[in-house]
Amino acid sequence: MLKNICFAAALCGSLSLAFTTASHNKINPLKNAAADTLKFSVSEAPEWSALFKRSSGWFGGDGIFAIPLNGVDKPGNAPVKTMIVFSDTMLGEITDGTLQPGFKMIHNSVAYLNNREPIEKNLSFHWKKTKDGKPLSIFKPKTKNTKPGDYFWLGDAFVNKDLNNATYIFAYRIKNISEAAFGFAEVGNVLIKVPAGSKPPFTNQQQMDTPFFIPAKDGKDEVTFGGSIFVNTANAGAKKPDGYVYVYGIKGKDKQVVVARVQPKLFEQFGAWRFWDGNQWNKDINKVAGIADQASNELSVSELPDGRYVMVFMGGVMTNKVGLRVGTTPVGPFGSVINVWDAKDAIEGKNFFTYNAKAHPALSKPGELLISYNVNSFDFWNDVKKFPNLYRPRFIKLKLN
Repeated sequence: MLKNICFAAALCGSLSLAFTTASHNKINPLKNAAADTLKFSVSEAPEWSALFKRSSGWFGGDGIFAIPLNGVDKPGNAPVKTMIVFSDTMLGEITDGTLQPGFKMIHNSVAYLNNREPIEKNLSFHWKKTKDGKPLSIFKPKTKNTKPGDYFWLGDAFVNKDLNNATYIFAYRIKNISEAAFGFAEVGNVLIKVPAGSKPPFTNQQQMDTPFFIPAKDGKDEVTFGGSIFVNTANAGAKKPDGYVYVYGIKGKDKQVVVARVQPKLFEQFGAWRFWDGNQWNKDINKVAGIADQASNELSVSELPDGRYVMVFMGGVMTNKVGLRVGTTPVGPFGSVINVWDAKDAIEGKNFFTYNAKAHPALSKPGELLISYNVNSFDFWNDVKKFPNLYRPRFIKLKLN
């Protein structure tokens, strides 16, 4: 089915779909058949992909979470300023398609986009610099639990209107453990607080170690939170607000999606957080249960115009399939996987792979969802010299019918 979808999209530029997929949610079997159907058309969003194809300064990065600074993460026509956070980031110069010597990778950066349109002059990138101008990561671990050599990859974030409009960003504390392609490990979960009005490099940022990371141990699955945030409050413009912030994470090797919630005013009070155990909200993180599986470490959960909820992700581990599930509440039940895009056209080199798809409601037009996915290579340091612009987000557009 997916191959035919992609073929039709390549020929026509878009594709209308309304179907029920045979791929079922093993974690929480569907109880509402309406959640298994979604009518939409899908096409590439070349103007957004081109926005991040750059040749000077920032020329690559993954992660990419978009945070509207007005605190309302939903499609619209009104202008809004958006902060975009990236994890590993490439800086340097590309001349006539050739990457010049002196390029460097840092572990995170941010950008700001004025208004919602993919216009180059409205987008600016920022990172920290030494006194002599050498680039540094904009966020560096400085918490009590930080060890030498640790660095941050960034998760989702939001502007908390109940706590003085501060921006809260999840950050994964990472350490390198080998020279292999995936020779790294998460060792901690941190919440970064950026006071309202702060400007890069955010010298007044605050960092808090959280209890929201459980390492794999004694046969238990690893659990980490921060891969997606959905703010279900009236202040955030939610259709059916219940007053909670929902924070999603990933559990285990089969990529189960897990969820916690807390009132926004209590966001820094970690003892007030509750975790969905499959039946109720539980104060014990160890009781957290999956609400879906075969997702990606980064994903999104957002509202649909009809009042349902959509979870967007890259299906499974190291696939090219952008998928979604539709649910009736922020914790489900979520339906079967609906595959919406095959990202194989972004696989220019034999070592390329795609990952971590997610939607960006604040950058979307009404009735649409702008979705990004990341591109990388198993042989990164050689391939980036052959394909200097490989390491950047690509975009598709989901139009809801």
